[in-house]
Amino acid sequence: MLDEEKLAGLTEADVRRIVREELADPKRDPAGKKAAIIASKGTLDWAYVPLILGTTAAASGMDTSIFFTFYGLNIIHRDYERLLKVSPVGNPDMPMPLPMPTFVTALPGMGPVATRMMKAKFRSKHVASIRELLESAQDLGVRLIACQMTMDVFGYGRDDFLDGVEFAGAAAFLAEARQAHVTLFV
Repeated sequence: MLDEEKLAGLTEADVRRIVREELADPKRDPAGKKAAIIASKGTLDWAYVPLILGTTAAASGMDTSIFFTFYGLNIIHRDYERLLKVSPVGNPDMPMPLPMPTFVTALPGMGPVATRMMKAKFRSKHVASIRELLESAQDLGVRLIACQMTMDVFGYGRDDFLDGVEFAGAAAFLAEARQAHVTLFV
């Protein structure tokens, strides 16, 4: 185990070198180079999680797949910019610029306000947009996989999704996930 002094002295270049060395180690199990992520939530705040994790895994050299199921399908829907919203109701940890009682967050129009606030906050912190993350994911070869069963339940067709999205059932994705050392449900 590394001691705190050694960790404190690591630079970003050191961390990148260590990750490259670990991934290139021929003794490592090939599954160590695979990441499988399940995205089940379809709000703006939850869209960032699988896309950031997926692009980071791919950028570090891992074969990465993200399986979008239930409301997670919103992330890869052609109309994702309209579908991905954030709701302050039921999200008590959402930081607000000033304290607001719960009943205020439930007022009509607060959802679009909260969505605009989150987008503005992310822009001001130079966080990539959902569009940029989706483009990066595709550029890095991340497999974006829509759950066929959920599509059937919600009445979606293949044309409802972004170009490059793959379609598979849970069994097919599990066959992929069981070969990965990193499997995340977000």
